[in-house]
Amino acid sequence: MPRPAPFRRLSRRARLGAATVAALVTGTAVFGIGQATAEHSVPRTDKEIPNLTRVQDQITAYYGDTVTADGQHYASPRSNYARQVRGIEAKARSYLTKELAKPAARSGKHTRPAIVLDMDDTTLLTYNYELQVGFHFTPESQDKYLATTDMDPVFGMNRLVNWAHSKGAEVFFLTGRKEAQREWSVRNLKNVGYGVPLDLTHVYLKNKENPPPYLPCGADCTTTEFKSGTRQHIESLGYHIVANFGDQYSDLNGGFGDRTFKMPNPMYYLP
Repeated sequence: MPRPAPFRRLSRRARLGAATVAALVTGTAVFGIGQATAEHSVPRTDKEIPNLTRVQDQITAYYGDTVTADGQHYASPRSNYARQVRGIEAKARSYLTKELAKPAARSGKHTRPAIVLDMDDTTLLTYNYELQVGFHFTPESQDKYLATTDMDPVFGMNRLVNWAHSKGAEVFFLTGRKEAQREWSVRNLKNVGYGVPLDLTHVYLKNKENPPPYLPCGADCTTTEFKSGTRQHIESLGYHIVANFGDQYSDLNGGFGDRTFKMPNPMYYLP
């Protein structure tokens, strides 16, 4: 998921609080913004705040940080992160195997099954970018990276997506990346093996300059409003969303999807 404007970065990312450690170790939900502990919304002493360096070390260990000869950092396919992702994908494949085997005729006008997927840290892994910028997102650094570099696929997600499409699921990508990043995003998806339609009708990005008429909130949509409103639009076109994948709860909230699959991401948090 792309991060918000710089003046909100500290509260929105909330990536180095106690909730991050909990999510990193157990894979459970991240606490709310600024919630250092379950008891105190504001830390009472420094002892309630995890050490920044130690949390960063835990994050890189979780991803199985691998450094190439040119100094680039990548996640390891043998990491605990990759292991956790494989478990989620196995559950998704088992569920989709049953759903996609059902008769095509469904109730009402929703006749064709579909899956919806976020992009950053759901289908494309931002780990290398995050390490390059020291977990310090800026719109400028993201633009520079996406224009010149392909992110790796989240381990196994390209295979899962291609398999679901081969079994009859229409595939839609729904990301908070800005419309100006469309060409780079589509190029990246193609280059790392997502062999599904990637045209304007299958890849939805956030267009603040010309928001679509089906979003009542227009240019001021929250992430949940943008994503749930777009899923509602997809279903209005005659699709039935059987599964929705995202690394943030704001990717998944708001309905219009039978089942959600939360991908792990201890690097940042977006409400």
